[in-house]
Amino acid sequence: MAANSIKPGSYEGESMLATHYKSPDRNISKARRFSLSMDLDGIDPFSPSFNVAMMNTKELGYIKHKPNLPADIQKVLDEHGTDGFTLSELVAEQPGLTYDDFLMLPGHIYFSPDDVNTHTRVTRNIRLRCPFVSSPMDTVSESAVAVAMALMGGIGILHYNCTIEEQATMVRQVKRFKNGFITTPLTMSPDATIGDVRRVKEAKGFSGIPITDTGKIGGKLLGMVCTRDIDFTADDALSVQDVMTRDLVVAREGCSLTDANELMKSSKKGKLPIVNDKGHLVSLISRTDLLKHRDYPLSSVDKASKQLLCGAAVGTRDSDRERVRALAAEGVDVVVIDSAQGDSVYQADMIRWIKANFPRVEVVGGNVVTSRQAAHLIEAGCDGLRVGMGVGSICTTQEVMACGRPQAMSVYQVARFARQFGIPCIADGGIRSPGHIVKALSLGASCVMMGSMLAGSHESPGEWFYRDGQRMKKYRGMGSKEAMDKGSSTRYLMNAKETIRVEQGVSGAVVDKGSLYQFLPHLHMCLRQALQDVGMRSLHELHMAGDDGSLRLEKRTAAAQAEGRVHTVQHVQGAPTAAE
Repeated sequence: MAANSIKPGSYEGESMLATHYKSPDRNISKARRFSLSMDLDGIDPFSPSFNVAMMNTKELGYIKHKPNLPADIQKVLDEHGTDGFTLSELVAEQPGLTYDDFLMLPGHIYFSPDDVNTHTRVTRNIRLRCPFVSSPMDTVSESAVAVAMALMGGIGILHYNCTIEEQATMVRQVKRFKNGFITTPLTMSPDATIGDVRRVKEAKGFSGIPITDTGKIGGKLLGMVCTRDIDFTADDALSVQDVMTRDLVVAREGCSLTDANELMKSSKKGKLPIVNDKGHLVSLISRTDLLKHRDYPLSSVDKASKQLLCGAAVGTRDSDRERVRALAAEGVDVVVIDSAQGDSVYQADMIRWIKANFPRVEVVGGNVVTSRQAAHLIEAGCDGLRVGMGVGSICTTQEVMACGRPQAMSVYQVARFARQFGIPCIADGGIRSPGHIVKALSLGASCVMMGSMLAGSHESPGEWFYRDGQRMKKYRGMGSKEAMDKGSSTRYLMNAKETIRVEQGVSGAVVDKGSLYQFLPHLHMCLRQALQDVGMRSLHELHMAGDDGSLRLEKRTAAAQAEGRVHTVQHVQGAPTAAE
């Protein structure tokens, strides 16, 4: 398969990705609006035109800052030989490689963890500041988790073990959590009452509502009603005209978001209407969105709308096409086609249909574990790949179906192949600790998808219960009987009416992990410190070092694995990792 057989689709608008990555790849320069960073590395290792041999490797930090040794010491060191293995040597030496089978050897430290750049790509054209993705499982990813993932620099993938309307509502909740210009604000007419405002506040949590002559966006702005206007008014039947604020500070249509925010700051208002030269309301900005931008600087946002990025899973049935239409209408950014075995004619057809009908929606294909599987989905037009089969903590596919592959080997082989076509890979499954995250990335993955690591958080779905004095939440595989009964059997290419179902997962419970707003920054710092220990200042450098042999690794025997864990103590306070 030739690289030029991959068609990029039609994307609109300029992208900072081409400017700041200086990639000669035309597919990259035509990327869509998701360029999130202004301080990236200056090169795109996922571009099809990327060539290690042509790159000026002297600019890489681990080469540029390599200590110079005296000649006599360097001579002895050269004669002694290099420690450990390169990635390719390790793979040849250790068939069936898993994350626990190896360690990365330390490198030279010349920077602090705060200097580590973890920017990456989750699809061909969507950038993240943090390589974390939530798994589309019904006990992991709903709107609260997706919001937290995006605010912390990653992205959440909403599960589809629900109705189309329920999933579309979850996308809407994520997209409306944070805005730049709100182009579809809730408005009211002068005939509305204070009771109407109170009902909106109770249902939606806000009360800063523009009043227009038509009650719709585009009508002439008459005033604003907010909480302070109705707090001390007992008569719910009173018209909003009697209490609304008429003397408004407004910005003119065409102003930049920065200018509008500055005006809102100086005027100390909670809402700032944007009007045209006729005084008609065209949009609105909110102080709460400005505060979210300040408080969550790593947020994964759409460059144009400033809304949070959001993904959603779909199946490969004909009925899922209606699901895709509904998700696209709500502004979903990436669709993940959720199949246990992704190399099927059904998935290839779905990818082609989505790219033909919704070219601005990115598509992640999978799951795959071999280069041939990846080739089929890349040819179909996917923008990213999900790698892993039967390695999740609650997945039994390898035992039941005798099909799959050890995860470290899967990630290495698929990522190495997909990079030639500019396709990033998401390592999905087998992540039990922060160490596994950096190992997956060292093997070539651009992101890691997590299920059990995020289950049991305050934001994950489910009710709390207590067992043996520990607070817990239910966690189940999408191949478990419970999940299949609710509809997930379609991801295993089963008919929903099948009387005999083959379970490929189990149900269980995980302990309380606290809030993702504390847990995800902890994982992010673990990743930064791990990259510092191996002497790599960015994920780009980590991938480069894996290619050129500078990243050295060591095999672990069973005894070495036991040695690396907590041992010889009776009681352990504070888990050494996030593993269950």
